[in-house]
Amino acid sequence: MATMHTRSNSTFPARLVQTGAATAAAAVVGAWATNPDGAWYRSLTLPSWQPPRTAFPVVWTALYTGLAVTSAAVLARHDMEAGSGSATAQTHRSGFQRALTTNLVLNAGWSVIFWRLRNPALASLEAAALAASTIDLARRAAREDGRLGASLVPYAAWTMFAKVLTSAIAKRNPRPTD
Repeated sequence: MATMHTRSNSTFPARLVQTGAATAAAAVVGAWATNPDGAWYRSLTLPSWQPPRTAFPVVWTALYTGLAVTSAAVLARHDMEAGSGSATAQTHRSGFQRALTTNLVLNAGWSVIFWRLRNPALASLEAAALAASTIDLARRAAREDGRLGASLVPYAAWTMFAKVLTSAIAKRNPRPTD
């Protein structure tokens, strides 16, 4: 995780509460929607290279934590710059906030589409949007500090992997199963 300039520390705690709450909300929706013990999921043909079930909560917890901390750091830096009257910083801050919100909605939405709607094909398309959103979020963070952008690379890589995995599941299960 990149270190923050001392001047940006004043809003970091408040931003961490905000980004932590937003990220936790997405995680709660995702957890609510997920049902790997259900008959529908057990009926699917899954690729042999799918990670074990236990990997998903471990990976997502780490990724969500990193996303919340990195996003708080980016927003705190934007706050510092916007506080000095920079219109560009205000625009970047608003853009990052919208991008983060979009990303979290897409993230939670994947779980609803895959697990609740039981639609791997649509979830695959949604996963592509999530991966693109995550890459954009990393790009926006890197614009502030390359280390902040780099800290989101694991999240971007995982969402790209999720797209590939979801597509493989959709291909192996062409018709929705109940």
